[in-house]
Amino acid sequence: MRSRLLAPGIALAALLADAAGLHGLAGWLVLVALPAACAVAFVGVSDALEGLGSLRGVTASLALVLLAIGSAVREHAPRGGSVPAVAVSAIVAALICYAIPVFAWVLQPVRVTRTPKAVANAQR
Repeated sequence: MRSRLLAPGIALAALLADAAGLHGLAGWLVLVALPAACAVAFVGVSDALEGLGSLRGVTASLALVLLAIGSAVREHAPRGGSVPAVAVSAIVAALICYAIPVFAWVLQPVRVTRTPKAVANAQR
């Protein structure tokens, strides 16, 4: 579980570094987030192949693509200029992708299962 939180944590740190004006640090953080995002996507896809649900695999893979696009756009931006809006938007979209499975888990309806003892008590 901790490895699944590493990539969004680094991406959030990159977003905060961009907000603080530390664009060089943010660029490095996005670059460091890519291997962690690969690991999260790999775990999500393997969970989907095992039949444990495909939502996390799809969103983690999409977040990996968005972080790669944001890193590429950031790297090809002129030095000393402002950070392209696409780079920052890609980080925000990747964080949203990482949050979608959490919202799906929170909004999932509760399943009530009755144990044999509860069924026997209900029939009395």
